[in-house]
Amino acid sequence: MSFEPYNYVPTRWICILYVLLFGVSTVLHLFQAIKFRMWWLLPTVVFAGILEIFGWSARLWSSISPVLLIPFEMQLVGTILAPTPFIAANFLTLGRIIDQLGPQYSRLSPKLYAIIFLSFDSVCLVIQAVGGGRAAEEVNTHRNPKDGGNIMLSGVAVQMLSMTLYVICAAEFLVRFLRDSPVRKHVTPVIGEKREAKLREWNTMKILVISLFFEAVFLFFRSIYRTIELANGWRGPIISTQVYFNVFDGAMITLAMFTMNAIHPGSFLRRAVPDTEGR
Repeated sequence: MSFEPYNYVPTRWICILYVLLFGVSTVLHLFQAIKFRMWWLLPTVVFAGILEIFGWSARLWSSISPVLLIPFEMQLVGTILAPTPFIAANFLTLGRIIDQLGPQYSRLSPKLYAIIFLSFDSVCLVIQAVGGGRAAEEVNTHRNPKDGGNIMLSGVAVQMLSMTLYVICAAEFLVRFLRDSPVRKHVTPVIGEKREAKLREWNTMKILVISLFFEAVFLFFRSIYRTIELANGWRGPIISTQVYFNVFDGAMITLAMFTMNAIHPGSFLRRAVPDTEGR
């Protein structure tokens, strides 16, 4: 492999912009996690932001020293891994929503839901980490990082599968909740004042669910881009075109992170009134 790791020189001001954007969002997420005492956001969203800062800082380094392989390897690993812990936060947020609105409308219990989808996410993280490390090692020895890229591609594919299942489970839950149609037929539908209380909770959390939908769309766009990019090869036109990466990777994750800043789970889940009747 020649000393042209990107097939272009990263634009410096773009790299600075993304370092600043991810820095601002990550600091906000840190304070929001502390404010709402949602500690599970630290190893998920905050960690994702740190990985993005790491990756884009490495790209900034590459804009200054474009032939150095170390920053290329750093950004390769950082930007491929960063969305995975963020996706985990989406899984956990939906689990909290299911727990509050009614687990009887979900095919999986909130606990089982978390175990299954976090296991998926962990597998994705390991596969992509192995692939990123392999690709970085191949780049460092001036070889075509095809094998590492194929491993990363399989990790992205598993990630897309888990996100698809996540969206399907979420859609079924919402339809069943709004129709008051429990998954298990022997469960009595919620009626009267109790049902009204749940609908009020839904009105409170509706915007949070909408934000999760948009975050999923942004993450899907990013995954589709990464799939095409890696399948196209390390010298292909997709990976060699900087604007594609800036828009379909950097911008998509930025939008997802700031969407969660603006419509934060803590703001809405805290406002929902716990259903303590009959417990």
